[in-house]
Amino acid sequence: MKRILMGVAGLVLCIAGLSFAGDDDVRTYHGEVADSQCALNVHSLTHSHQEMLKSKSMGGDSASCARYCTTYLGGTFVLSVKKDIYHLDDQDAVRRFAGRRVKVSGTLDPKSKVIHVVNVEAEE
Repeated sequence: MKRILMGVAGLVLCIAGLSFAGDDDVRTYHGEVADSQCALNVHSLTHSHQEMLKSKSMGGDSASCARYCTTYLGGTFVLSVKKDIYHLDDQDAVRRFAGRRVKVSGTLDPKSKVIHVVNVEAEE
């Protein structure tokens, strides 16, 4: 009886493990490295840097705006993909790509919308 229960428990664990295995697939996401302040509409009505650039208070381009917001306004770097915003767990890896279009490879946690960054490269 114990053997049967142990066998069933082992089978259940294997099936549970397989059902979660697909969530760890490394995928590539294409978008712009933006800051959370602009992308999440904290001080921008258009989910972009356009309003801040017009006022010239945050710099003259998307990169300087993103750097300003992350340095002085408490923002973090995010990946803006059309209307979706993904948080990035490795801020140091994406910092040099601020305001640029990139390819981010990583695994996505769908509940928190965090990409666990494996690699970042500029999009050509």
